[in-house]
Amino acid sequence: MTTPPSRHRGIVLFGPGAGGDPGRYTTLTGALRDAGWDVLAPPAERFAPGTVTPGQLRTRVGLLHDALAVHPDRDTLPVVAVGHSIGGWAALCLAGARPCTRDGAELAVPAEPRVSRLVAIAPPVGWFAAPGALAAVTVPVAVHVGASDTVTPPSSTELLRAAPGPVTVTVHEGVGHFDVAMTELPPGERPAAGLDHRAFLDRLAAAVAGFLATP
Repeated sequence: MTTPPSRHRGIVLFGPGAGGDPGRYTTLTGALRDAGWDVLAPPAERFAPGTVTPGQLRTRVGLLHDALAVHPDRDTLPVVAVGHSIGGWAALCLAGARPCTRDGAELAVPAEPRVSRLVAIAPPVGWFAAPGALAAVTVPVAVHVGASDTVTPPSSTELLRAAPGPVTVTVHEGVGHFDVAMTELPPGERPAAGLDHRAFLDRLAAAVAGFLATP
């Protein structure tokens, strides 16, 4: 008996931000599903960035790695990674980035060689400042960040250009850290003043889907 071909164009490993709830990203994940991708978005434990532990960070990467490991088409479909904030950090780790703690110790996380391209939205990249930390990231990387982001400011993403693979950085004017990707913002957060949030997210989702579909 032969296995019927998958109806999906590929597999997206999606990592949410520190809140851990992929349900807050329905515009982006919905657009990717509509474009034919099978989106694997495991929920994760919420943590506070200022007190996050190495174990919690490893878990964020491990959840995506494990979700792919049980997918029936993991060896036949293209695999890509998308993430916001710490989820973008996790996507970079899957592509081979090696994070280090503030004291210089490498944080051992699993890589996923099947990841063929990735989108990192407002990722915290200070973890990859050590020499050679990005040397294994050879796949195409698209970075999106808000010009008004005070959590992961646009200037910080320049560090990713150390990766040997092609890296594009798009800075979105009038957009912050949360409204750059999230449909449902965290409690107490509002879209940047003057931003048509829904229209922006629709444009972002189209750009992400287009990048992922590039041969």
